[in-house]
Amino acid sequence: MGTYRYSPPGMSTNLFDDLRIPVMCAPMTFASSLELTLACCRAGVIGGWQGMQIHDIDEFAAYLRTLADAEAQARGDGARFAPHAVNFIAGIVKDPDLGAQKLALCEQQRIPLVFSSLGDPAALVERVHSWGGMVIHDVVSVPHAAKAIAAGVDGLMLTCAGAGGHAGTLTPFAFVPKVRSMFDGLLVVGGGIADGAGIAGALALGANLACMGTRFIATLESGAPDEHKRMIADVGMDDIFASAAMNGVSANWIRQSVAAVGLDPDDMPPMRGPRRGAEMPPGVTPWLDIFSAGHSVGLIEDVVPVQTVVDRLAQEFAVARAR
Repeated sequence: MGTYRYSPPGMSTNLFDDLRIPVMCAPMTFASSLELTLACCRAGVIGGWQGMQIHDIDEFAAYLRTLADAEAQARGDGARFAPHAVNFIAGIVKDPDLGAQKLALCEQQRIPLVFSSLGDPAALVERVHSWGGMVIHDVVSVPHAAKAIAAGVDGLMLTCAGAGGHAGTLTPFAFVPKVRSMFDGLLVVGGGIADGAGIAGALALGANLACMGTRFIATLESGAPDEHKRMIADVGMDDIFASAAMNGVSANWIRQSVAAVGLDPDDMPPMRGPRRGAEMPPGVTPWLDIFSAGHSVGLIEDVVPVQTVVDRLAQEFAVARAR
């Protein structure tokens, strides 16, 4: 079970009692497999997963059932099982079909953590609060944070410079303290974190949890292609570059993966219009064929099981806190 349990300071909920370390695995397109989510929860970190990438309601229901059954089994065995967090775009509440069905299933199972992004989360907050859940909204700027706070969110995910995927541009050294001065709810910070010192640093700045994506892509359980995992372990920070050419919004990409599909990272084709990415080579899909990663690739050297990652992080975090 580990040497200690951790609950974010200042939180009245016992939702986080099964955290071994104050870490959340980011919800990631393609990489967030069911196996990754289960492994994270069992290891004692929050397992974020992408609710939007499941397009069949029966598959979505099965996903929730598997997580619920695994938690029940862990409870019966006296084992740790950290919460999971499903990610939706805020506008899911406007979808009368699949979106409504997904939210109904979440309500039936009283899913405690919903991670939201893109747009005004007010309606989603009202919906999730109706069953007693919490909403953590992803923001990349102080004005975005202020709007989400006004919408009644329970937590904020501060996506900072250096994150994989659609990264922000702000340094956490200014962003986290500024938002903490505005908000006494749950703060999660991500961007370039892949070791225990980074976790301790996030907490020192005023965050409650550190979010990691790139580190968990390079695990045996993640749903990312093996080539993506190996590339994360092999490349360095200098191999990461930001570009909006892939899908119209600036994100961090691995240079070698861009070159592998016949594109020049230093001379990307023009975008087709505002928020419209460039024409990709035939059969090439960003995220699946062109790989994203954050600056933390410089701290990652292997592809290992989630449990090994969490064991290392716990040891490093203990050392960092003792300094």
